[in-house]
Amino acid sequence: MMSIVPAPVARQPWAMLIPLFLLVSFGGAVLFSAAGGHMQPYAASHLVRFGVFLVVAIALSLVSRDLVKWGAYPAYIGTVLLLVLVEAMGAIGGGSQRWLNLGFMQLQPSELMKPVIVLVLARYYDTLPLGMTAEWKALVPAAALIGIPMVLVLLQPDLGTALAIGFGGAVILFLAGLPMRWFVAGGVLGAIAVPLAYFFGLKEYQQRRVTTFLDPESDPLGAGYHITQSKIAIGSGGFSGKGFNNGSQSHLNYLPEPHTDFVFATMAEEWGMLGGLFVLAMFGLILGWGIKVARASTDRFARLLAFGMVATIFFYIAINLMMVMGMAPVVGIPLPFMSHGGSSMMTNMICIGTLMMVNRWNRSGPRRSFA
Repeated sequence: MMSIVPAPVARQPWAMLIPLFLLVSFGGAVLFSAAGGHMQPYAASHLVRFGVFLVVAIALSLVSRDLVKWGAYPAYIGTVLLLVLVEAMGAIGGGSQRWLNLGFMQLQPSELMKPVIVLVLARYYDTLPLGMTAEWKALVPAAALIGIPMVLVLLQPDLGTALAIGFGGAVILFLAGLPMRWFVAGGVLGAIAVPLAYFFGLKEYQQRRVTTFLDPESDPLGAGYHITQSKIAIGSGGFSGKGFNNGSQSHLNYLPEPHTDFVFATMAEEWGMLGGLFVLAMFGLILGWGIKVARASTDRFARLLAFGMVATIFFYIAINLMMVMGMAPVVGIPLPFMSHGGSSMMTNMICIGTLMMVNRWNRSGPRRSFA
């Protein structure tokens, strides 16, 4: 059977691609329902974007290790410049200045920074002698690489994306071998900084998100409306849901953003716990494949790069699911491969393409020691 399958097709990572195709297709069905039973304006563009970025991911998977290493710092510098450009002339939407209007699409450079921060830190620690990893002078450049884009993104303001960039960076620092005491100290400092940041660093609407997360029922028709309606939609779905295209919360416009941030709630109302388990299973298969790729990586750079991309996708999934279930503040993080949005699809497919690229390196390159 394998002899009649073309070699380029047989070489593809179908253990990841099949769950990915199923998840995107299911997302298209949910978006079809969110639009009241129409392909426009959500489902059609969702599937087209996936097709376009799938081609990008496949092309990315063919890039050589040397070219990726060479392009790490230019990619970082270019993305930082785009973030600066957003501050100077970015489009404003929803009270935030996050987008650049390219004519054919609205580009959100902060989304690009999520995989780029992983790439540049993997490159930095790849060039750093292993004995220097635990020294303070090695931490300062890495902290600057993380801090600069985080500050620029916080100015937009976009707390969720800034946290995603920080999370990706912290994962690379941890995997690179930084002493655990540094992370403990950082956690203590973070705990001290949280109340200061709440009162002096957050905008008023961001403060409301925190208080709403702690007690959404205190203002069910105001700041707590999103979380309250999301819980109602998820809970009303029960075990098997109300049926495809029969979701009352989304169709009657009770559920805000049913096609983006709260697409999981839209799905759960119509497909119930069974639909939720299916989504979690597909994500589990995709992330599990990514972890296997990372563990099989042939050098330090590839290992850090692959683990960082898995962590980036995981952050999207975890924060979105916690958000829609009222376990985290509403921070505007879409659900990968299901939410409607070009920038989110671009970022996650870059992560997928990078993992496919490392997987190809693993098959063709010699294994090296990490000691």
